[in-house]
Amino acid sequence: MFLALIGAPIEKYIHPADVEVMEVKTEKIFPFTTEQVYNTIKSVDTLIADKPFLMKIDLPIPSKCILENEAVGGIRTCYFSGGTITEKITELQKAKVLRMDVIDDNLMGSKWLGFKEAIYYFDTVGSDSCKLTRITTYTSKLYPRIYWKPLEKIGIGQEHEYVFRNLKNDLNKKFAK
Repeated sequence: MFLALIGAPIEKYIHPADVEVMEVKTEKIFPFTTEQVYNTIKSVDTLIADKPFLMKIDLPIPSKCILENEAVGGIRTCYFSGGTITEKITELQKAKVLRMDVIDDNLMGSKWLGFKEAIYYFDTVGSDSCKLTRITTYTSKLYPRIYWKPLEKIGIGQEHEYVFRNLKNDLNKKFAK
């Protein structure tokens, strides 16, 4: 605690108004085609999966994501237990790239965290598997950064993991042989 009390003012003095854009990247290979993974993740009616630790103790839990228009400029809204995140598609190559700017969020804690982008990359692995890469970019006003940055990355990483667990369940229900 002493380090945080001393470190925050020192760090703020060293980096007074710099806004750093950070990213959290999570990758997982699914034994399904890129088309199957893309079609399952682009819009999700209900997210149900085992919750990682931080979600059990009050991290916002995603419940669904609705894609209104599957095209550049289209809107995707993700609903959480603590609010929503609204995204606008800026790049779309079906089963290859889904890149979205966050245009609005009212999640708990959004006064300190600013979500910037949500990106999905779909890469073919072997003949019938997909490596899904999920990247969240964000900014933070929390200091000292040496303390908060690792915690933010863990929290966002757990959100990714929850979405990936749900995706695995959905893929198995739709396409498992």
